[in-house]
Amino acid sequence: MIHKPVEVSGRVLEVEIKARVEDTKAIRERLLLRHATPSGRVHERDVYYNAPDRDFGKTDEALRLRYTEAGCVLTYKGPKVKDFRLKAREELNTGVESGPVIETILVRLGYTRVAGVEKWREYFDYKGASVCLDEVKGLGDFIEIEAPPGQKDPETFVREIGKEIGVEEEPILASYLELLLEKE
Repeated sequence: MIHKPVEVSGRVLEVEIKARVEDTKAIRERLLLRHATPSGRVHERDVYYNAPDRDFGKTDEALRLRYTEAGCVLTYKGPKVKDFRLKAREELNTGVESGPVIETILVRLGYTRVAGVEKWREYFDYKGASVCLDEVKGLGDFIEIEAPPGQKDPETFVREIGKEIGVEEEPILASYLELLLEKE
């Protein structure tokens, strides 16, 4: 499943809250009690690359290839937008026919494989928001609440969803990749 980023000021942005959670079972129950629609649990294996002409760690960009049972998606994420107190950044996604072929192309173009992130992700739709319960290998359990496209005030919207389902922790602005690299 590909998240559908929000358009803000002419840019397509992913606007989300990410928080560490202790009890995913309790959050899952709150979501279901509020009639959230579950849409499956998937295993995602993400492979991140760095560019030959700049360091994405310094420019705050990301190039990711995501493998799931359903296929493979290549994603570019731009630098985090500082206008929000949540994680907000440009996100461009496209499905690819063959992940291994894209990986070979990237390496031949000079891109280097940086690291991988592996997780089990459970998707819910709640009031138009994409809510994900994530079990991230090496990091633990998290929740992500992402605003739907067309949301006029995505920051307030995702914070309100968080409060409704008992997630009021301070948002984590780092990506899973950044958290894993910090841990090493």
